[in-house]
Formats: sequence, C-alpha cells, structure tokens
Amino acid sequence: MKIKWYGHSSFGITTAAGIRIVTDPFVPGSYDGALAYKGGWEAADIVLQSHEHPDHTGGIVPGNPVVIKGPGTHKAKGLEVVGFAVKHDENGGRERGENTLFVFAADGLKVVFAGDLGHVLTPEQVKAVGAVDVLFLPVGGHFTIDAAGAAKVAEQLNAQVIIPMHYKTPACGFPIAEVGEFLKGKTKVDRVAGVEVELTAGALAGPRIVVLDYVK
Repeated sequence: MKIKWYGHSSFGITTAAGIRIVTDPFVPGSYDGALAYKGGWEAADIVLQSHEHPDHTGGIVPGNPVVIKGPGTHKAKGLEVVGFAVKHDENGGRERGENTLFVFAADGLKVVFAGDLGHVLTPEQVKAVGAVDVLFLPVGGHFTIDAAGAAKVAEQLNAQVIIPMHYKTPACGFPIAEVGEFLKGKTKVDRVAGVEVELTAGALAGPRIVVLDYVK
C-alpha cells in the first residue's frame, strides 16, 4: 500500500490492486488563505469525505471518483468501506457537528481514517472498530483531539502505524499545535524524507509513528 500526503487530512492511498483513494480533499486557499496547501491530486477511484467543512471537502480530484460519506457500509470499485458516526468535538457535536470515521481493509492491512475526530472513542466504538494496522489520526487539537487525545485513541485501537495529520505546518495557519507536541516522549518515530511511504503487511514494525512531508 502506497501513501502520499497532500497536506492537512488529505492523503492518496494506492492499493496493490491499483485502487486509488483520496481522503478529505480540501479547498486550497480556504479560510482566507490560512490553508495554503496546494492540493494537486492525481486521478482517484474513491474519495472519502469525513464531513463538509472546506478544509476537508471541495478539492477537485480528477478521475470521476465515487464519493463516500456518512456512516454505514459502502462498496465501490471492489472495496468495502465502513463509516462510523463520531463527533467533531467533545460535546456531542454541538460545537462543530458530525464526523465520519472510515474503516477499510486492503493488502492485508486494516486501515482507519479518523477525519476530524473530536473525542476519544467510547468502549462501544472501540469494540466496533477493532484493532487496526494503519491509523490516520488528527493530532493538532483545538478543532480535533489534541496530542494526548490522539495518543489515547491510538492506544484504544492498538494501532501499529500512526500517521499524524491536521496539525500546524508552514502551509497551515490554523491555531493548532505542530506535530512535535504529539511526538514528545514517543520513541518509535520515522520521519520520512518525502511525501510518500509504502507499507506492507507483516512488516509494519509497530507500534510506530510515521511522519510524512506534504506535497509542495
């Protein structure tokens, strides 16, 4: 499985079978330019959309992809994706609304994309999702779980590879923390020299954190 980071919460995921997935394609320059990632997505088969905010939807992804959003079981391009209803905040969605956490399996790996998860998971949610291999997880706080909350969710799901997202970078002017806050005290951190990483079942060497650069 190949993973490419376009910035913020948007990744390109390509399976060994050639299925191309894009998560949360943002509107470049949204929020008065605070979101300055350039986008530039390649053609995709599937888009996963966790919620409706401009920093997570509205980016133009070529290839006429199937857009999957909301809870329930979705099937597209031979892939089954299960969406779980979670909240964008710690107050039942009253502050920022709904969010969908997506789960799918490919290449022998169970993958979770958490979108803008705003709270640690309940025991019922942990049981429903189960242990995962690859977890795309917001870590910046303020609009999502913070570093401590993210560490707790990773522990809840027994994630083997955690890929942080939704944190402050030179291309993101949001009032959120940098990834270093999440990395404090962590011993197994791989900083990839580039925008892509390839993960293989049976060779994850986890639990570990993989930090990517973003497309510039």
